[in-house]
Amino acid sequence: MSVTLSELSLRNARRQTRDYLVYFVTVVMAAALLYSFNGLVFSQEISTLSGSISMLPTMILLASVVVVYVFGWLVAYATRFMLLRRGRELGIYLLIGLENRQVAGLFFQENLAVGGCALVLGTALGGLLYQAFRAIVLTLFGLPYTFSLGFSLPALGLTVFYFALIYLIALRRSRKYIRKAQIHDLIYVDQVNEDLVIRTGKMRRWIFSVSIALGVVGTCLLMAGGSVLGMIGAACVIAFLFGFFLSFASGVPAFFEKRPARKYRGQNLLVFRTLTAKLATMGTLMAVISLIFTATLISEGTGMMFRGLFNGRAAESACFDLYIGGAGDGSLSQDYLDYIQANISVEQALCYPIYQAEDCRVMDYVESGEEDYYRYLDRDPVLRYSDYAALRAIAGYPPVKFQPGEYLIHCRAYLEKRLTGYTQPVSLGRTSLTPGGVYTEHLLQNYDTSNGPRYIIVVPDEAVEGLAVLHYAYAARTVRPVTEVQFNDLCDINYRLVEQNLQPGYSEIHAKAQEEADAAAQTVLCVFPLFFLALSLTMTAATILTIQQLSETERYRRQFQLLQKLGMDRSEMGKALRNQFAIYYTLPAVPPVLIGVPFILHLAHAPEPGVMVGMSSPGVIAAISLGIFFLIYVIYILLAYTSLKRNILPK
Repeated sequence: MSVTLSELSLRNARRQTRDYLVYFVTVVMAAALLYSFNGLVFSQEISTLSGSISMLPTMILLASVVVVYVFGWLVAYATRFMLLRRGRELGIYLLIGLENRQVAGLFFQENLAVGGCALVLGTALGGLLYQAFRAIVLTLFGLPYTFSLGFSLPALGLTVFYFALIYLIALRRSRKYIRKAQIHDLIYVDQVNEDLVIRTGKMRRWIFSVSIALGVVGTCLLMAGGSVLGMIGAACVIAFLFGFFLSFASGVPAFFEKRPARKYRGQNLLVFRTLTAKLATMGTLMAVISLIFTATLISEGTGMMFRGLFNGRAAESACFDLYIGGAGDGSLSQDYLDYIQANISVEQALCYPIYQAEDCRVMDYVESGEEDYYRYLDRDPVLRYSDYAALRAIAGYPPVKFQPGEYLIHCRAYLEKRLTGYTQPVSLGRTSLTPGGVYTEHLLQNYDTSNGPRYIIVVPDEAVEGLAVLHYAYAARTVRPVTEVQFNDLCDINYRLVEQNLQPGYSEIHAKAQEEADAAAQTVLCVFPLFFLALSLTMTAATILTIQQLSETERYRRQFQLLQKLGMDRSEMGKALRNQFAIYYTLPAVPPVLIGVPFILHLAHAPEPGVMVGMSSPGVIAAISLGIFFLIYVIYILLAYTSLKRNILPK
């Protein structure tokens, strides 16, 4: 008998894989994602790239805990859903003489077989996916990538542990239910729907209105800043989603009751009657899915924001192979120069002063038009043209034209429009200079110890006579990149000089190689786990929606057969099916877009000005986040639509 049951469980597992192909593919992808990210955790090659990446295993493991919980919910939901759909079959097994424990074991074995098969295929796919992630990481660190197919036993062991945890917990509840179920319970279990939480039409309409207000308030509070307001805003958003979907089914009939002409126009009656009947019994599920989609968009947007932040800061700070900005108006400590001469091969270098003008006219002008500009100094920063020309050469920029009697302005790109409009002369002592050009290449213009906080005025060499020195700086182009050890040694000198009171404050030290490595490490630490989480959330929610839709195949087939007999042609049926699909899949995606996009735009404006520009500008980040989300979502929609269209529309 045990052989027969084993054969039966394998047959059912194959049928389950075929009937719920989207679910099976998602579980395979889950295994692939878990294995590939576990591969990053245990990769010795990745761990040795930078000391800053040492937190990667912890970040991925924390994200994996959430992902395992999410996929566990997917497996538990799908298992419960299949149990409801197959209750009659399992009840018949009891009728023919099998015991409850045997039926429970049969159901357990076939689902375990599906999970095991998905784990094997997912691990194989995960090996290739790991190579893709490995290539991305090496590219971020500027290292060459060579394909090398390998196998990580620790990564496999952790993935098997995750999958065992997911399936054993998910199947335990179903197994327990079957062992205690009566024949009647199993045969009629598929007729049990979600309870209507809100039963009266008046109450549903009131909750619908209140939920919309909560959604607006919650979104505003999320963008207001602060942990307390953020938590209140999140609670309002959650209340909005549940209130909206639990009350939505009553809003559609009320809308059409007041507009009978629209009720019978085209396929409106068919489309909305079918959808409201379905949504009325799955409002809680739709709210949960919409909440997951909201978290997905926010995760993707946050990941894109971090990527833009790290790259934007690194681009400005890494324009020189080595830069040291002194603190105070004294000369740069000889200790730095001695160390560089002894340990770092320099191709071209410059030690130069940054001056201060006699007033702050340009700064006042900038501040009057830029609300986000922070006044680090009380007078305009000034640089000699000869030093400016040498700095451009060190950074690899082309020379600029400089006419006698003129001044130039070099600034961060976001100030270009503002400073181009500055047409006033600059007076330095008895010298009056007229405006020349405005240039915006990266020149390390961050703080008061750099080449001007966000901008600097470039003047003829003779015009700086009598001006006070703000600080001295050193910039160099090196033969080879400055190593992490050399950079740390320079930082140690900086700390020692401050502790011994040999310089008034900490110097600003930047090395191009270190800045780029730190940006790459921060990107891997923050962006990878966020996208790992976002991808898992999207697949889980889209799979559950698709399972729900494909489960109606038989009912749709009967419905369209009846419509064909009543005279509806195939094109009209196809249009009705497309409309149902469009509304069914659009509903849970609209609230996340309305909540997530404003939040992402607000978040991307949070960093300091001049960082989030170009492909990292707020609008581009929001567009890319939406594009990634809908790309995955549309794949699931097309799979479900193609399957239903093929199986239910008359030939």
